[in-house]
Amino acid sequence: MNRALPVGLVSLAGLVLFCWPFIGTGLPANTPAWTLTIGCVAGLLLVEAGTRELDSRAVALLAAIAAIDTALRLAVIEGIGGFNPIYFLVLCAGYVFGTSFGFLAGALSILVSAIAGGGVGPWVPYQVFALGWVGVAAGLAGHWRGRPPGWRDLIVLAGVGALMGWVFGALLDITDWVPVYRGNPTLGWAPGMSPITALVHFGRFYLLTSLAYDTFRAAGNVVMVLALGAPVLAALARLKARLTFEVVPL
Repeated sequence: MNRALPVGLVSLAGLVLFCWPFIGTGLPANTPAWTLTIGCVAGLLLVEAGTRELDSRAVALLAAIAAIDTALRLAVIEGIGGFNPIYFLVLCAGYVFGTSFGFLAGALSILVSAIAGGGVGPWVPYQVFALGWVGVAAGLAGHWRGRPPGWRDLIVLAGVGALMGWVFGALLDITDWVPVYRGNPTLGWAPGMSPITALVHFGRFYLLTSLAYDTFRAAGNVVMVLALGAPVLAALARLKARLTFEVVPL
């Protein structure tokens, strides 16, 4: 099986949730976003376990990352602007372990922290995919990582963290933009709006309302990666070496 196929299919399903305003239609009220999200996360876990990409030790590592991120998210309810330390471990895990592991690290971090903090709502499925894609982006960049990780890896991962800080915010802004600014002649969304017009309106909305806020998230990701990334990447790389084995034919 192509290693990118499972996470690619899951991501395609997630894109449906975010792209519906840009094709001129409203998301039906009975759309099972939670069912889709739980099904995608559970399906990816089962596929990764079934193909031996995830064993019990890797699952335990995922659980540990989700637990640490839950504690960080609950401890820092509101960071500076949009910053929160929850993104750091997802970036590092995806960079070392790859796209599927990165997606699961982000998705499980959001799900566990939402349940633990009582913040379960219709916005959570969108957060699951958005933070999962932070891990996917780091995993894609990690294809060229050094062994062992060096200063170039920190620069690359910091760049990914900055970019995904803005992307994460823009993705989640879609869920506010449609209901709150509906009908606004220059910023809002309306049924039947052409994709180009929708993109232009959303771009204005994002620049005026969210860019500065999300810049704190992007800058925070860069600072955390540059300050703490070296020991964490090294530790994860050593752990990956212990979890990896190669079958040598006799």
